[in-house]
Amino acid sequence: MISRIGIAALAIFLPVLASAAPRLTGDAAYGDWTTDAPGVARLIRPADLPRPRATPSASDGPSVASRPDHILPRVPAGFRVELVASGLETPRTLRRAPNGDMFLAESGAGRVLILRPGEEPAVFADDLSLPFGIGFWPTGPDPRFVYVAETGRVVRFPYRSGELKAGGRAETVVPHLPEGGHWTRDLTFSPDGRRMFVSVGSASNVGSEMSRNPPTGFAQSHPPGAAWGDEQNRADVLVADPDGGNLKVFATGLRNCSAEAIEPRTGALWCAVNERDGLGDNLPPDYATEVREGAFYGWPWFYIGDNEDPRLPGRRPDLAGRVRIPDVLIQPHSAPLGITFYDGAQFPPEYRGDAFVALHGSWNRGRRTGYKVVRLRFRDGRATGEYEDFLTGFVISDRSVWGRPVGVAVDKDGALLVSEDGNGTVWRVSHIQ
Repeated sequence: MISRIGIAALAIFLPVLASAAPRLTGDAAYGDWTTDAPGVARLIRPADLPRPRATPSASDGPSVASRPDHILPRVPAGFRVELVASGLETPRTLRRAPNGDMFLAESGAGRVLILRPGEEPAVFADDLSLPFGIGFWPTGPDPRFVYVAETGRVVRFPYRSGELKAGGRAETVVPHLPEGGHWTRDLTFSPDGRRMFVSVGSASNVGSEMSRNPPTGFAQSHPPGAAWGDEQNRADVLVADPDGGNLKVFATGLRNCSAEAIEPRTGALWCAVNERDGLGDNLPPDYATEVREGAFYGWPWFYIGDNEDPRLPGRRPDLAGRVRIPDVLIQPHSAPLGITFYDGAQFPPEYRGDAFVALHGSWNRGRRTGYKVVRLRFRDGRATGEYEDFLTGFVISDRSVWGRPVGVAVDKDGALLVSEDGNGTVWRVSHIQ
């Protein structure tokens, strides 16, 4: 059963002194959950990467426990955090409609919900296959459709602003997306509404679903770094017209762009990306980045520039020198699953234009990391490369966690909403000073 907890029923204000929070660089940036705290900043540079297999490759998935009664997430000084919904089945992407309603992909239940303060969640659409991405079209104040990216297709539902239930049956827009492997499919629209971006993760860790060499003529007829075989049209972002026409590859080499967002100042597409496993605790970094049309981001042959994956030596020398380096490198194996840009007015002015990324946490690290929401710092619409902890406290011990953040969205009043699928809850972070 889904439950709604009143705003005043469960809240916490934790003063964390920002002046005491360090800025970690170099080896110190590759810490673990014990060094996490609101305000702790990290800057990982491409030059900081260790050599492959400097540490063994770990298999250390977390044990997910119920949230202890005395534990709540930690927030920076001047903020408070409140539990607003619980009892959800794999809650994932959060997206705010133009009228302010908050849409939630409840992936495990195969449905999309609408969350309104003080009300029971409304079921907007159900009978969906692992829904994840949610978008509104036309862009602007009065959309006529709600788009939903299922794991194998994109559909849209008739919609009028304020409706709590879809106005008709699902219409298939993109009938076939690759299934299996990474199952999340996000979508968003360009600011002018003319282009729809759909992200598709890889089927494997390092391209094991591909033969050693591409088919004859493949490299000449496809974008640089495009995958083939069972990986074709995967590890990329696709672009299409809003009606699904003219579907093609937009950018390649993104192992799993699990979440998309539009940077409001420049109108650029951004992705939060899960990188590969098996090269040690601190390699390669996950990342968030602007995604440029025609760009290649490395997977599976290279990572973070011209660093060749040692498991695929000499396979694609033609791609050396063509790998675009991501904008913000994040601790390896953090598993980013959500991204949003702060466009509200409630938080202090220095937050406006920054991004929030939800880190789900991963299994391939001996020193546990992730399980938090971080803030990416921007200046004039461009990332500085630095990020800082914003919402922490989901880890109980080296072996146990109670929360795994996934979705992030800015509410109509400027608060930040965060979903987590460890215990099936949604949290609200507001500024009170």
